[in-house]
Amino acid sequence: MGFAVQLRPCARNGMIKDRINIDLDAVEKTLLIPLWSRAKLSREHAPLLNDAKAIEIVEKIDLDFSTLDTALRFEGALLNAVRSKQFDDKIKAYIAEHPRASVVNIGAGLDTTFYRIDNGLIHWYDLDLPDVIAIRRQLLPEPDRTTYIARSLLDPSWCKDVKHTEKGVFTIAGGVLIWFDEPQVKQFFSLLADNFPGGEIVFDAIPKLSALLGKWSLRRSLRGAGIKEARVKWTLKDANKITKWDTRIKVVEQFPYFRDIPRNPAWGGRTKRWMDFVDKHKTSNIFHLQV
Repeated sequence: MGFAVQLRPCARNGMIKDRINIDLDAVEKTLLIPLWSRAKLSREHAPLLNDAKAIEIVEKIDLDFSTLDTALRFEGALLNAVRSKQFDDKIKAYIAEHPRASVVNIGAGLDTTFYRIDNGLIHWYDLDLPDVIAIRRQLLPEPDRTTYIARSLLDPSWCKDVKHTEKGVFTIAGGVLIWFDEPQVKQFFSLLADNFPGGEIVFDAIPKLSALLGKWSLRRSLRGAGIKEARVKWTLKDANKITKWDTRIKVVEQFPYFRDIPRNPAWGGRTKRWMDFVDKHKTSNIFHLQV
């Protein structure tokens, strides 16, 4: 895998500003999708998610996001933004009880959760592949109490870089595990249980039927965004399956994406019906486990 980062002059409002050009491989390009989704929803529907940092980053990247916007459509952007909102709520609840906890963001990409939930005390760790972390450093230099870890989630050595674990460890993995084979996902959960006993994790996944039914629409959207090879490898319907992999793992909660998310009339009847369908049939879900 490779990447390129270049600063290019860009004229905006009569001024020349440096913008960053990025070139990523297939799966890594998916980091642009949640970034754009958060920026879009924050601009247009701030009461749902207010992510000023995502907007700031989009403005720094030398890329025509209109193609991505067209490929995703509103529902795709909403799905990504709602995941961020649900994760935010879970993290806030955890650090309310563990204010000096360590929070680990798996497959961080260009995620900006830290800037939305920071309580001034937590220690934050962003984990991703070296080329992605290099781009992240260009766009988001590490703030205080934040550490970037440039490794694969399957490399056990990253666990040793997480400090202050005695104050609690909370892990998030948004839009990440679906790109791995099941044996790799099992390996990842074993790493968590071995290194952070008593810690918690929140992640998202879809059942096999959703992956099969959505394969063509996902491929069309990714291709429209210039991503040609990424495909879903791991699916999950019920988190109790994971507890059979390792008896140390317990299910705290599992729920559909749009639980407790108000149906905004401005989004239209079609979007409301789609949200209701997703929740009723649990086609996209969020899982909260203890390891």
